[in-house]
Amino acid sequence: MRWSERQRAMLREIGIPPFWPEGPTTETDRPAPPATEGAAPTPASAQAPVVTPVPVRPAVPPPASSPAQGRPASARAAGGLSRATPPEVGLGARPAGIDTMDWATLREAVAGCRACSLCESRRQTVFGVGNPAADWMIVGEAPGEQEDREGEPFVGRAGQLLDRMLHALDLTRAEAAPARQVFIANVLKCRPPANRNPQPQEVSQCEPYLLRQMALVQPKVILAMGRFAVQSLLKTSEPIGKLRGRVHMVQGVPVVVTYHPAYLLRNPADKALAWADLCLAREVRAAAG
Repeated sequence: MRWSERQRAMLREIGIPPFWPEGPTTETDRPAPPATEGAAPTPASAQAPVVTPVPVRPAVPPPASSPAQGRPASARAAGGLSRATPPEVGLGARPAGIDTMDWATLREAVAGCRACSLCESRRQTVFGVGNPAADWMIVGEAPGEQEDREGEPFVGRAGQLLDRMLHALDLTRAEAAPARQVFIANVLKCRPPANRNPQPQEVSQCEPYLLRQMALVQPKVILAMGRFAVQSLLKTSEPIGKLRGRVHMVQGVPVVVTYHPAYLLRNPADKALAWADLCLAREVRAAAG
């Protein structure tokens, strides 16, 4: 397939070789062997050459260990539990009338929210950023340490990758026309301690704020990034791999599912799948007129 120079530049912005998957250009870009159903097979040109095995002496077996060894330290410290005990979540009352609030009132309600115990450890809430009349809305999971410190979603390395992904579609979180600008928000408005996973009760308490943001923005398309954003919006426990590649509807708005930028930093081979998701979202936006 031939790519225009602009398309090649767009792909380079998010670290995808322009002729994916014919072969990575650097060792760090080389995709790992597929581990999940539906992943693209490794092309023949990229397969490792046949190497004649060299006999080696068998390794000396390690000394026997107790059953407690080999388990995570957290499990051993918890008296042998196989998994960590979920943190206890304290719940409080949400502000009344969230579904009728305007932007100023909603922002104030989020800033003073004490609907769950995350309010006790946060530095500040992370309301969202971008044009409140944007055609695109990006929904992430929860603030991290830098987001908690700066009060803005998607900063740090994950935010830089997201900005490159948006730039590849001629979109931005900076000042621009609604057709080019996005509004970015998270499911949770407060950082979970130590960046742990959000708990179901926390998502439930915070969800009305996100739904009201969606109603106020009225985007033409929503890009849901990451497992907790997807599960919150679509009300499903299905993995992202089974949900991506098609269009879902939430409150009458088309939703496209993709991986979180933090995940893509750990799994760069899946950037090609994320690029396909971005292209699908762009098609959905174009069809909306």
